[in-house]
Amino acid sequence: MAKRIHEADVLVIGGGATGSGVMRDLALRGITCLLIDRKDLNAGASGGNHGLLHSGGRYAAADAETAAECMREGEILKRLAPECIDDCGGVFVAVEGDDVDFAARFPEHCRVAGIPCEPLTAAEAREREPALPEGIIAAYAVPDATIDPFRVVLENVGHAERQNDSRYLPHTEVEAFEIVDGTVISAQCRDRRSGDPIEIRARQFINASGAWAEKVARLAGCKDVSLLYSKGTLLISNTRVTNGVVNRLRLPDDGDILVPGGTVSLLGTSSVTVEDPDGVAPTIPEVDRILAEGAAMLPVLNETRFVRAFSGVRPLLKSAGSEADGRKANRGFALFDHEDQGLTNFATVAGGKFTTFRLMAEKAGDLVAQRLGNAEPCKTNVEPLPSGDALRWTEPGAAARDWFKRSDPTDMILCECEMVARSAVDTILQDAPGAEDHMSLKAIALRSRIGKGACQGAFCSMRVTSYLYDRGVYDSPDGLRLMREFVQERYKGVRPVLWGAQMPQAELAEILHCGLAGMDLAADEDGGTGK
Repeated sequence: MAKRIHEADVLVIGGGATGSGVMRDLALRGITCLLIDRKDLNAGASGGNHGLLHSGGRYAAADAETAAECMREGEILKRLAPECIDDCGGVFVAVEGDDVDFAARFPEHCRVAGIPCEPLTAAEAREREPALPEGIIAAYAVPDATIDPFRVVLENVGHAERQNDSRYLPHTEVEAFEIVDGTVISAQCRDRRSGDPIEIRARQFINASGAWAEKVARLAGCKDVSLLYSKGTLLISNTRVTNGVVNRLRLPDDGDILVPGGTVSLLGTSSVTVEDPDGVAPTIPEVDRILAEGAAMLPVLNETRFVRAFSGVRPLLKSAGSEADGRKANRGFALFDHEDQGLTNFATVAGGKFTTFRLMAEKAGDLVAQRLGNAEPCKTNVEPLPSGDALRWTEPGAAARDWFKRSDPTDMILCECEMVARSAVDTILQDAPGAEDHMSLKAIALRSRIGKGACQGAFCSMRVTSYLYDRGVYDSPDGLRLMREFVQERYKGVRPVLWGAQMPQAELAEILHCGLAGMDLAADEDGGTGK
């Protein structure tokens, strides 16, 4: 197979928030980018977080600099990307047994970081959040919000692609760099689906690969990037438990934050240091601890139905004392120009928070623009993030509102939990950033709410796959293989929360997927099922 060759001004490695942010930043300066990811958009920490747009209050006591950074960047995103944000506000609450002195010092920590902090009486706190318990000993309101990480990244890529010839290539993994006299000439990559080799030539190379940034830097011979991998687990409820974000008034720990995400809530998180960012999954002990800690803050969680658990890996900058405990690691970010490593056109941006991705991208963009002799300033701090029609399906309730408004009886519903209709899938296949000729069910779900409801894909996995066959997107047993992969991925998150109402839901899914579709049978060489 002949090697495919691509060229661009800049190659950006990593399709998360930072990489997509760098792509948009540079495209707005008139610089052509090629963005690649070894999987798909948001495959790492950007797709494995709680969706909190930090006010900075969570870090105010331990890291005032990062807290202030979060506050400033959060306000910029609220102003420029409102369609991606639920400005729901947040509260910090201390309950019986918490440190009264820490609670009393909290307003001063917020003042130093520039975070508005309003004291609340116990009655005022419960009026804002009726699910709070009676025994509140302190409460403060802060400007927390929630953000849709999937829509932000999709909008970044979509806007960049509309500016110039910038493009996004999924399933493209870097295997080596060609380096001559301190200059990276090309990245030698491979298409992870077909196995075909790909060569990407560029003038500048930006490593924004998150938890894999250290590994990619090592491929270029750079040894100055050192990361700590902190696994965090979150639980998803089937309803929205609170109006806004609820934080435990203490230093960050397990199970001390509940974040509303549209029609659901996310409870977390944990911090477990791992050796490798690949293959992480939630465990039952983690789920039990998170729920026990969360219920001390919100007792209603003891009776709440949880439909899924998932894990992500925080790529934290390693520092003295942080090696064994990710909670002690700094949440700031760093930009490595690698000039002290002998390279002139390679850089790595690592660490940080989702809330600060725009600033991380700006700093990387400034370096690249300066190296390329481009005098255009950063525009992402003033130019609104436009909304594309194919991207609104990530918003909870958007599909349902659209379907009811049009009242089209011919537009078949493919996902009942989230009311995703056939027309939404058509729009995604045609216009969504990163859309492919043979788009997988997982890729469609990343760009919509399919599989994210209470049944976790029990029905819609079969309906959408069948529709993709009807449309001719699939014409071989490969579609069944992709459906199996999607269902297996959903079940990995369902398994740790199998109790109560979720148990019969899982039994129903088993009947459908195994008894009807035979997905428990071994796959044959063509991707179908063998008997």
